[in-house]
Amino acid sequence: MKIVLGIDLGTQSLKTVCYDYDSKSLIHVHASPLEVDRDENGKAEQSAKDWLMALRECTRNIPIEIKNNIEAIGVSGQQHGFVALDENDEVLVPVKLWCDTATQMEADSLNNELGGIDRVISIAGNAIMTGYTCPKILWLKNNRPEEYNKLNTILLPHDYINFIMTGVKCMEHGDASGTGFLNIKKRSWSMEILSALDPDRDLSVCLPPLVRHDHFIGRTSKQFSIDFDLPEGIPVSCGGGDNMMGAIGTGNLTDGKLTMSLGTSGTLYAYSSKPIIDPKGAIAGFCSSTDGWLPLLCTMNCTVATELMRDLVGRSLDEFNNDLNSIPPGSGGLLTIPFFNGERTPNLPKGKASLIGLTSQNCTPAYVLRSAVEGATYALRYGLDELTALGLRVDKIILTGGGAKSPQWRQIVADIFHLPIQILKIEEGASFGAALQALWVLIREKDKNIKLDKIITDHLAVDEEKSTLPNLECKNIYKKGYSDYQNAVNQIIPLFK
Repeated sequence: MKIVLGIDLGTQSLKTVCYDYDSKSLIHVHASPLEVDRDENGKAEQSAKDWLMALRECTRNIPIEIKNNIEAIGVSGQQHGFVALDENDEVLVPVKLWCDTATQMEADSLNNELGGIDRVISIAGNAIMTGYTCPKILWLKNNRPEEYNKLNTILLPHDYINFIMTGVKCMEHGDASGTGFLNIKKRSWSMEILSALDPDRDLSVCLPPLVRHDHFIGRTSKQFSIDFDLPEGIPVSCGGGDNMMGAIGTGNLTDGKLTMSLGTSGTLYAYSSKPIIDPKGAIAGFCSSTDGWLPLLCTMNCTVATELMRDLVGRSLDEFNNDLNSIPPGSGGLLTIPFFNGERTPNLPKGKASLIGLTSQNCTPAYVLRSAVEGATYALRYGLDELTALGLRVDKIILTGGGAKSPQWRQIVADIFHLPIQILKIEEGASFGAALQALWVLIREKDKNIKLDKIITDHLAVDEEKSTLPNLECKNIYKKGYSDYQNAVNQIIPLFK
């Protein structure tokens, strides 16, 4: 066996995938669940110790014959999380996550301090959003000054796993662009934003070096081998944020493709060979982990919305899919505005979910479930409008994430976006992307001329049976449904500003 290991530190679980690149097959997958500590004020935190416990469970679950044939490791991780280390490399506080909205006051303060959102976008390419790493650091300074004064290193979640494995502290440009203080045009730290965070302290000394994506950062240490039951000396690639690794895992490295991830959050992103700056701030101007850029729209409520509604009406997954089939497109005019955890697009950290258009005919569990799926999809449909307005060409959607496992949801996406949907035979997305990045770097050690595109071509294949074309009969129904959804969102925005 010739194995590369992909690790994905997500919000709901940590997953490991073992890929035999000789036989081109996934030979082992394991996931360990994670909990999020939330409160009514927008807190969303996890313990780094829980991450390590989950990683230990996953690595110890890998059969010994597979472990001994692992040739390289790549790590994907949820973006924006703030891992604060002291001088002894101990984690100072629970990790605030991408979905934490308790830092809105800090985000507003930073944007105002820097001259307003328009100017911040001109400085770095992105506004400072409440989910980003930047306001989390100011929150620590404002709310836990004793721990802030001990702050020695700033890491992102996937950087922390890399550090645990290798002892090396570093960041790569894709994940770093989600901090809010990377200038995505120049691919360097913005000293002006760092100074606004703390004018009395040079926070740049807390940031690890930025590294390129085409080499190994280090090897698994002896201590890691003892603690996590993997061989010592396995080379580790730089990895990246989950969206950046998802782009690799879905082959989104060229113009014309759109990756949509139906996970806890919903994301929609495309590749660009040049920086894409949205003056409205709706599209995040991230760097990719492949020397390009990854303009991206994120919604905070995707499968979380459908799971909440499924639990509410007491439906199993099979019943959920049957219900979707039983209700006509448009859900009889019932609209779900799925802002259960606040929302990033539109920027409503204190937003709440709504059901609009209930009647005596559509007030049933099946209508509510189909409306929840359509609402989560309408929210992402806005991203297509914005990306095409910024000059990107889109021919098809590569669909990934838990929601993509539903044939009914796949058809709804094709119909609302009016674009063909492709499903890949290996649907692991970010974890598989991390494994493929590690494989590319491994092969580059012998062949410096090999391109990542070649790896993608060799190891990704479309599942034609699951891929979906839009139903032309639904075009006008969903054109009206999307227009009604946008109008409803515009009407409720003042309620939550």
